[in-house]
Amino acid sequence: MIGKKNIVFGFIYLVFTAALGPVMVLNYLGDVNDARADKQQLIGDMQTAMDSGFEMDLDPMTADQIARANTKALVSLSNFINSQEAINAIKGGPHTHGNLEAVLNILAGFLLCFLAVGRGFKQLISWVFILGALGHSGLLYLAIGLELEWAGRLLAGPAGLIGPSLVLLGLVLAGLAALIGFRDTLVRD
Repeated sequence: MIGKKNIVFGFIYLVFTAALGPVMVLNYLGDVNDARADKQQLIGDMQTAMDSGFEMDLDPMTADQIARANTKALVSLSNFINSQEAINAIKGGPHTHGNLEAVLNILAGFLLCFLAVGRGFKQLISWVFILGALGHSGLLYLAIGLELEWAGRLLAGPAGLIGPSLVLLGLVLAGLAALIGFRDTLVRD
């Protein structure tokens, strides 16, 4: 069965891309929590000052003190937002796209089991889906998840379009193959 490799690849690939969840937590959550605590403290201090009519220990705060406290609070808010950038990059890139492309491979594998089209056409569809996943979310995984610079350079150039293009091509080819030869029973290759 030609689709078997896509099903096996899809489940194994799904484990790798889903495992980025714990990587995000273990590698970046401490920084996010530290930035969150700093933000809460400084913004809380500004809220307290505001609630007390901008008095500190019953003495009015000067404009300079208010400006400095406000600046510290704003910078802490910015630091908190920036601390989430690495997690958001992983979530929005290799984690999400990898999970999607793993499931697409699983579904394509099952579809291939029900297609009565030429063996070469089925092999083409199968390999296009696998190579598309590796060329798209696989490179994202290496560039963002594992922070490998060479993968980031590949993604930034024209080569970065190959993976997504293959995924789309795989969808078109699978749709055409289903139109031509979809059967309601398993097809022997």
